This record gives sequence, structure tokens and C-alpha cells, in this order.
Amino acid sequence: MRITIYGAGSWGTALACLLQQNRHQISIWSRKPEHVRQLRQSRENLTYLPGIPLPETITISSGYDLAAAADLVIFAIPASAVGQVAQAAAPYIPRDAILINVAKGFAPDNQQRLSQLISAILPGRPVLTLSGPSHAEEAVRGLPTTVVIAGPDLSLLQKTQDVLMGESFRVYPNTDQIGVEVGGAVKNVIGIGAGVLDGLQMGDNAKAALITRGLAEIKRLGVAMGARPATFSGLTGMGDLIVTCTSMHSRNFRAGREIGQGKMLSQVLGGTVMVVEGVYAAQATYLLAQKHGVEMPITEQIYKMLYQNRSPQEAMRELMNRAKTSEE
Repeated sequence: MRITIYGAGSWGTALACLLQQNRHQISIWSRKPEHVRQLRQSRENLTYLPGIPLPETITISSGYDLAAAADLVIFAIPASAVGQVAQAAAPYIPRDAILINVAKGFAPDNQQRLSQLISAILPGRPVLTLSGPSHAEEAVRGLPTTVVIAGPDLSLLQKTQDVLMGESFRVYPNTDQIGVEVGGAVKNVIGIGAGVLDGLQMGDNAKAALITRGLAEIKRLGVAMGARPATFSGLTGMGDLIVTCTSMHSRNFRAGREIGQGKMLSQVLGGTVMVVEGVYAAQATYLLAQKHGVEMPITEQIYKMLYQNRSPQEAMRELMNRAKTSEE
């Protein structure tokens, strides 16, 4: 199968390597010509995934027409850039191509789910979502990784499952695309909160509470948006939340940790070439909670830390001194 990946960050590069092992014809796109030159010359993504050789059979380009003959197109770019790249690539993507989004977030302008955004730009093509606990640094090295492919058509999901699965990369189909997308986006917000707790040295009890109560918030929002409750007990709910809230591979966790240690958000973002998706998802999630009338106190405090200069200590006090309520 001919597969084009828009995005040569860590996950786009890891997917290119994994899918090449399945004997697919892989091409990968980067928006920066200088990055393309570096990838071609060194056959290694020195910026985003160092130490991993990029097979010679993978084509690399900065031209949007790279997908002109693709059977399957993967969008592996930051959530904020998905609309722009899809719009620029639209004239070249075949009408019968399968589209997969792997970004975790919401559209920045109107808080749409990303599959909705892509469908509006590229109508008539199926748009699926690949999500789950999947650090690129581990998956590309053959460490066991399990993810979910989501969309409304089970037969298409099963066909795509066959394309993506490998010896160390297991894929499960799920027809609850809303739940998969909401879980993948909002867990990054909670991941920042977990990092803040770590930076404040608040201990394991607090982190366990944050993860479980954070999952309750994700589930409430997802159900209000039309998701199935059971989805949030799976890989794209609890699974992705655990790995994001406990691993130093997680850029959201690392960012939160630095904030908890006293750094300003601008310092944190300025110190990494990676996109910290949870920062942008926090604003979108806060707005979605208001739109759907969903109570999300943890998300609210993280939003206020990031956008209203609330201190981590004050946010913690607000959460611990809320009016008493039941766990449900």
C-alpha cells in the first residue's frame, strides 16, 4: 500500500519506520526544506527522534503533492496545524484515499474534533483516528505498543487494522470515534496537571487522585459530546492517561513538572522544539466544558494556571477546598 505521512516529528517518523516494516511504500512530508535536507542526508531525524535510522526506501519531501498517488494518508502534525496542512494538501489527495489523523487535540478556532475538521476540508473521504498510549521513542524501538483505530465503519477499521498492525504494534478497532478523540485530547491537559504535582513534590496519593478524578472529567465531557462511557476505560481513555501522567517521555508531563518547579509557561515552551499539545487543549477543553455545561474543576484550574497566571499552589488549594460532593 502507498502511504503518505504529513508530519516528520517524532510520531510521524516512528509510524514511517513501523509501517515500512510491513512492506508498504512510505513517503513522509516535512514543512521545512532544511529539515527535509537533513533527513535525506543523515537518514535520521536528529531533531525529533535521534538514534533511529530512517530506511532508504522512505521518500522524504516538503511538497504537498507527495500524496498524489497515496492509498492512505496520515496527518501526524500538531493539532493547531491540521486544518492548514489539510487545506494545502487537498488538491493532491486522491478521492478514494483513506485518511487517518493521529494528532491529539481540538481545532483551535472552534473546538471541533479533528476528524470533523478534516472531513470538512476533504469531503467524501473516510477520516479515521489513531490514538492510544504510544510514545514514539518506545514504539519505534519495537517495544510492545497497543493503540486504537476509530471511525464509524467497522469493516473499514478492520481493513485498516490489517495495514497498520505489526509484531510489536497491536491495533484495536473502535467505532466510538468521539470518545477516542476526546480521550486523546483531554488526557494531555490532565498530564500537565500530573507534572505540576510532581514538580511540587505532592506525592503519589495526589497523583493517583488527579488521574482518577481527571478521568472522571474526561468521561463527563465525552459523554456530553456523544461518546460511549465504556471507551474511557480503554486504551484511549485510562490507558493513554496513565502513560501521559507518569512518564518523562510525555512532553505534557515534563512541561507541567517545570511549571510546578517554578518556571513560567513562556520559559517552558521556549525551551523545547516539541509542541506541548496540552497547553492548547486546555483552552479548548475549558470552552467545551462551558458549552456543554460540564463541571471540570481540574481542567479549570489547569486552564487558569496556563492562561490567567494562577499559581500551582493556589490551584491546589482551590481543588482541595471545593464544596464536598460524592465521587460519582
